[in-house]
Amino acid sequence: MLTSEVKAKLMDVVGVDNVEDDQASLLAYSYDSTPGFQAMPNAVVSPRDKYEVAAIVNICNEYQIPIVPRGSGTNLCGGTTPLEGGIVLIFKHMNQVLELDEENLTITVQPGVYTKTILDAALEVGLFYPPDPGSMHISQIGGNISENSGGLRGLKYGVTRDYVLGLEIVLPNGEIIRTGGKLAKDVAGYDLTRLYVGAEGTLGVITEATLKLIPKPETKKTMLALYHDLEAAATTVSAIIANQIIPATLEFLDQPTVRVVEDFAKIGLPTEAAAVLLIEQDGPQEVVARDIQRITQLCRENGAFELSVAKSDKEAEQLTEARRSALSALSRLMPTTILEDATVPRSEIANMVNAITEIAHKYNVNICTFGHAGDGNLHPTCLTDARNTEEMERVEQAFEEIFARAVELGGTITGEHGVGVMKLPYLHMKVGEAGIEAMRSIKKALDPHYIMNPGKMFTKSSRERVVIHK
Repeated sequence: MLTSEVKAKLMDVVGVDNVEDDQASLLAYSYDSTPGFQAMPNAVVSPRDKYEVAAIVNICNEYQIPIVPRGSGTNLCGGTTPLEGGIVLIFKHMNQVLELDEENLTITVQPGVYTKTILDAALEVGLFYPPDPGSMHISQIGGNISENSGGLRGLKYGVTRDYVLGLEIVLPNGEIIRTGGKLAKDVAGYDLTRLYVGAEGTLGVITEATLKLIPKPETKKTMLALYHDLEAAATTVSAIIANQIIPATLEFLDQPTVRVVEDFAKIGLPTEAAAVLLIEQDGPQEVVARDIQRITQLCRENGAFELSVAKSDKEAEQLTEARRSALSALSRLMPTTILEDATVPRSEIANMVNAITEIAHKYNVNICTFGHAGDGNLHPTCLTDARNTEEMERVEQAFEEIFARAVELGGTITGEHGVGVMKLPYLHMKVGEAGIEAMRSIKKALDPHYIMNPGKMFTKSSRERVVIHK
């Protein structure tokens, strides 16, 4: 519990109504979208501006109280679980679009703005914000930046990192800094903007972001390609990229996923196919028409038995939204749904799909696979029950082997979900012990009291045993 002295100081900063420590509030912020992880905070605090954030951080630094900055809690790595108690910092009051600068093609926002709000604001003036995580309707930009979120359009347009031009950050000592800005070029010192994108709230609190916008694509077409086997679909993905065609979206769904999504969305998805590719291209009309024609040819050459192009914008949107609903649809089947994001080079997609299938069979676990195949980012999703301890042991063994196989193929343990606490035991597979020590050094320099989102990314020292709170 927070002492009465600390609680009074926090209330002096943000007001009585913005410090909550009743059981219902604490319970609501004790977990996020990651299954199996929960820990109670001591309070939930809602600042109204950067100065209040700085004052809160100063108090927490003085009393060495953990701080967990949190958006909507849609992350899938346990990144906003308050493992060591302390306060959860939420941004319901800091949710404004501060400026949309059409001349410089930027938008400046507070951390509590929803991702979809940013996209809609850009579209209204003929501009475009490409990052589109599956939870974009409810995810907040502060969380997207902290996790470096990806999405369906990542293949062509990149991830959140590629659109963050500048940040305003409250450091763990309470000081406020600004990084970057509305600049196409800026090499003044270390790139602190990049450092904070994907830092998972472990190095400070983001209070403002300036994001890059691009011109809205002129047109787009969406198509489905159906396959009798998984490997043919995966090989097609590699063939499209090898032919120097970069679609806006190139998604892979296996048959179990398609069947569940169709039962959920009821839009007529082809449940008879062993695998489906959802492909979208955007841009100038002549480029889109040419690319779709060539993609169609490549799909046929690599074993697609049926191809169809959406006949209207409504039909195209239904297909895309159905793909976005995959996790929600799968979550209805079993009490526990564990979705991972092992990522490999695009050329290794077929090998990785085969490896996931073999590993699922080896450990006798139910894994459905879908994901952003065009950028090598697959989502093997295990349907299980956390109460079945014997099966959960097999699930953990299966995913450890999946991560190891991804790294062997030149990939990574996480392409977009982040490390948090979920991937903490496996980070060494990708970056090595020396890499982890380098990260610890940065953390110690900026946050010597380890108050910022402690227990995430890595343990405090190499001698500390990894303990996963479930």
